[in-house]
Amino acid sequence: MKHALVASDLDRTLIYSNRALALDVPDRLAPRLLSVEVHDGKALSFMTEAAAELLVELTGLAYVVPVTTRTRTQYERVNLPGPTPGWVPPYAVCANGGHLLVDGVPDVDWQNGIRERLAAESAPLREVVEHLAIVADPEWTHKRKVADDLFAYLVVERAELPEGWITDLSGWCAERGFTISLQGRKVYAVPAPLSKSAGLAEVALRTGARTVLSAGDSLLDADLLLAADHGWRPGHGELAETGWTAPDVTALDQIGVAAGEEIVRQMLARVRSAAAVSV
Repeated sequence: MKHALVASDLDRTLIYSNRALALDVPDRLAPRLLSVEVHDGKALSFMTEAAAELLVELTGLAYVVPVTTRTRTQYERVNLPGPTPGWVPPYAVCANGGHLLVDGVPDVDWQNGIRERLAAESAPLREVVEHLAIVADPEWTHKRKVADDLFAYLVVERAELPEGWITDLSGWCAERGFTISLQGRKVYAVPAPLSKSAGLAEVALRTGARTVLSAGDSLLDADLLLAADHGWRPGHGELAETGWTAPDVTALDQIGVAAGEEIVRQMLARVRSAAAVSV
């Protein structure tokens, strides 16, 4: 029986796009990469082959739970390495806690409960969407999106964001029960009740896990890190840029895909150690 649960954010924590790889070594010394996401025939996301091997071992010792802001459709493009071809994680949390998947199938009761909380605790999403349409200048905004009717996000030219714009938007959204997170080229507006930690707590309850580990790089991952017995954040991302730290959270120096490999390596070491103690 597995006694550990490992919950990890996906993008820029466990898997990396070409833009986020941050390979700062000569090409001939670059690590071998494994594609873990393909869309329209193009490889979009990667992890090192070494990280993939470590992750396969980890799935044999712990419940490995992807916890992502991706929509369910975006998540289903990801093919993580596992013990068998076509392996599907037994649990996954998508849309920042809006969906709980059990063996790849949405838990309808969970979805209904989340929507009831959103209706009671935050402003209507359409109000935030309308505000974003007003304040997001088309000169530096490439796309405006609504994800699964749960939250909204912008794809922006980050270097061209006006000074103070994120701060002003965060204040306006906070008054309406929404959180703003800047991740790479995306600005997320997410209802505060929609949290990764809530999904993690539900999975921990269902599995009966004694040890809970987590990893993430963004503001939307902070609650996920704080909810675990121990967490890891890479040397890049929103949390690193703001100097965010917390007890029982390891702040790594590594960035890019090398950080993803180191996170899996340290998680595996921690799970092995816990397993040895419990024997």
